[in-house]
Amino acid sequence: MPQCSETDGGYSARELAEALGGQLTGDDQRRFTGLRPLATAGPCDLSFVTDVGRHAEALAASAAGVILVPEAAGLKSTASRTLIHLDDVYLGYARASQWLGRPRRARAAGVHPGAFVDPESSVAPDAFVGPGAVIGAGATVGPQSVVGAHCVVGEGVMVGADTFLHPRVTLLEGVAVGDRCILHSGCVIGADGFGFAPAGEQGWEKIEQLGHVVIGSDVEIGANTTIDRGALRATRIGRGVKIDNLVHVAHNVEIGDHTAIAGCVGIAGSARIGAHCAIGGGAGILGHLSIVDHVTIHAMTLVTRSITRPGHYASGVPHQEARLWNRMLARLRRLAR
Repeated sequence: MPQCSETDGGYSARELAEALGGQLTGDDQRRFTGLRPLATAGPCDLSFVTDVGRHAEALAASAAGVILVPEAAGLKSTASRTLIHLDDVYLGYARASQWLGRPRRARAAGVHPGAFVDPESSVAPDAFVGPGAVIGAGATVGPQSVVGAHCVVGEGVMVGADTFLHPRVTLLEGVAVGDRCILHSGCVIGADGFGFAPAGEQGWEKIEQLGHVVIGSDVEIGANTTIDRGALRATRIGRGVKIDNLVHVAHNVEIGDHTAIAGCVGIAGSARIGAHCAIGGGAGILGHLSIVDHVTIHAMTLVTRSITRPGHYASGVPHQEARLWNRMLARLRRLAR
């Protein structure tokens, strides 16, 4: 099969091996321009395998030109295949994907003529502001950052360096976003928290939310996620936090560094979540409780009280056939009599 040449672009196996700290066997000048699964990869593609025993057949049949493999597997290269041996293949795959994904977020510097930039704001000369975007008074956009089409960067908002706002991100007044963050379309940062005082027969009296939101560096926030401003202080998202789509973070919540939160999680006001936690999809966390560092909360779990020890926590009933569930429910009802 033909190999890629320098005219095809991409990277050499040697460049990638040096960047990943891996041991290379085979042609170190073999080039790759894409990243694909073993089954569909071709001679100009990079691929990877984390479990050689489980995927031995796919590995043998793959036409990939460069493959990331576990160092412990002891695999050998061939005339048509270069191998990069790594201690942690999945981490290597993640870093290689960043190389190949860079063009997706590359933008030429400048402000689109269809954008509105308040004269009292500050946009770095090498930043990009897309069509229909609004930059409010006193806002700052840092070097090499991208503000996508129809984003709103409100008054006094601070956006750090090399941060990417996909189209239709809304940052309301006083929000601070760190360096190297990625915010996906539709997320709203700094909306009012859900604060109301009961007023008897008159209903509810609004409590103005006078705080703000502080987001650390290297944070990624998924599409249509909402993070509310604090009532009197800041809602805080720590460094390196990863938040999936459709997550709600209420006012005054604090999330520690490098915690990961899957989709459809709801976190009620004033909850404090530690560092290096993992929260499964659809989990609910009640307000005014604390969770220590290094806690894993399984999907659909309802956390009703503070967690004071690291570990795995779960609740809920896994699915089963409807007839079995109905039988179990009938027995539970009889126990309650």
